[in-house]
Amino acid sequence: MTYDTIELSIDDDGVALLTLNRPEVLNAMNRALMKDFMAALAAIEADARARVLVVTGVGNKAFTAGGDIHEMTGSTPKEAEDFQEHVSQCCWSLADFRLPTIGAMNGLAYGGGAMLAASLDMRIGCARTRFRFLGAQYGQINSTWSLPTIVGWPRAKELFFSARVVEAEEASRMGLLNHLVPIERLMDASLVLARQIAKNPPAIVQGTKQLMHRHIGEPYADTFRVEREAVRTRLRPTPPEESFAEFLGRKGTK
Repeated sequence: MTYDTIELSIDDDGVALLTLNRPEVLNAMNRALMKDFMAALAAIEADARARVLVVTGVGNKAFTAGGDIHEMTGSTPKEAEDFQEHVSQCCWSLADFRLPTIGAMNGLAYGGGAMLAASLDMRIGCARTRFRFLGAQYGQINSTWSLPTIVGWPRAKELFFSARVVEAEEASRMGLLNHLVPIERLMDASLVLARQIAKNPPAIVQGTKQLMHRHIGEPYADTFRVEREAVRTRLRPTPPEESFAEFLGRKGTK
């Protein structure tokens, strides 16, 4: 399947790479890109090879600058409202995606781009990475369900209320970035992590993600009980002879 505004590939290790491809407008999100993005997620979901998803942007300036302002300002009020809802639904679809997701943050992520980034499971950044949650500046509310779980409530409130820029070093300190690497190593570092994840049993990785997301905010003891119930039923542990097959092959059994 081909797309007009994104690139998609899946390698032999099970790593799906989705690249936003509108460099002439800093990979800004318009209706066409949102449609392509959702179609690509569905294609990855349906591909048995895929075990992990990496999302990035074309070029060396932007992951995505957010919504395409030219398209937004040329829309009717109903079209603009529908577009904002579509962006939010895309972010939710990414957050709720079955596979683990990694953002290779190759540049700025402003507005809708910050929303999209906060919907990912993990983010790896470089010196070009910058975030800006612009909702308050433009009279909008978004990401209240995602950002606080990443950086905590006080920091999330600061970023929402001020709409200020968060540079890469600060983003790393507050946990908005899992890793901060040199620019030239960004994609390599993202793919290394993706392949480490892809090597593990997909049912366990995906089940872990599902458990963590489904029970955010529930009482601590309840999350423990839910985990143990899952382990006894649908997420049963891999037998030791399978889990440690490589070790046993090297060391032998006693």
